[in-house]
Amino acid sequence: MTYEELLNISETENLIVKEKNIPGYGGRIYKNRIAIHQGIDTSIEKACVLAEELGHYYTTVGDILDQSKPENRKQERQARLWAYNKQIGLIGLVRAFEHGCQNRFEIAEYLEVTEEYLEDCIECYRNKYGICKRVDNYVVYFIPQLSVMKLV
Repeated sequence: MTYEELLNISETENLIVKEKNIPGYGGRIYKNRIAIHQGIDTSIEKACVLAEELGHYYTTVGDILDQSKPENRKQERQARLWAYNKQIGLIGLVRAFEHGCQNRFEIAEYLEVTEEYLEDCIECYRNKYGICKRVDNYVVYFIPQLSVMKLV
């Protein structure tokens, strides 16, 4: 989803999104306010950050800043997974394959996410699904590398 589409979702949820100087963080959420670091250059990067903050809104309870606690790390993973599914998803990887994307740069460009965000998503999916995951008439492989195969 684009940054503008995510801003619209935020608005329907009565969330206030502001771009502010928050060094060390891409974004933060507190109650109904989301801050996006104003130093982020592109709307694609902002969309990746806002998607994660929305993931926190939908999946996180309480203050999880202390990542030394296992329960906080679990909530962080849940928020990121929500964002990855919103921005990329297994179907998005299949659509990129069908579109003819040949490498991670092309996939990221097609899905309108950063390459780093795509890499993090693939790693998350690899940890969640293992070697591969079937989606409709496709198998998305995460090991040894990202690939998609259409089933006949």
